[in-house]
Amino acid sequence: MALEWVVLGYAAAAEAIMILLLTLPGLDALRKGLISVTKALLKPFFAVIPFCLFLLLDIYWKYEMRPSCVSLNACTHAEHLRHHKSVMKSQRNGILIASALLFYWLLYSVTKLVVRVEELKYQVEKQKV
Repeated sequence: MALEWVVLGYAAAAEAIMILLLTLPGLDALRKGLISVTKALLKPFFAVIPFCLFLLLDIYWKYEMRPSCVSLNACTHAEHLRHHKSVMKSQRNGILIASALLFYWLLYSVTKLVVRVEELKYQVEKQKV
């Protein structure tokens, strides 16, 4: 299961880098290339959404199947530690899922806005001539 989280982490990082490159001022020379690359990658990155839902179900399943210690002496110290470690990993993975979904939504919105700005710039230059 660790490979799935690594893939999701890389996808979230790639989305964050693309958002950063699209919103940085001073990259006007590269803007058209960045826009075309980002628009081309939006469809493959859409796979992040069902992937995140699958991983959320995995976290839920692990939560439901966790050992239950009804009394204080029912679980050993090692089982308690393993349970707390699992809870910490689930919280970290939940944050990763939320960030990947947020970055995809931001990438989609920013790309749409940047494309609209470029279209408006083109129309203004066309009317000047």
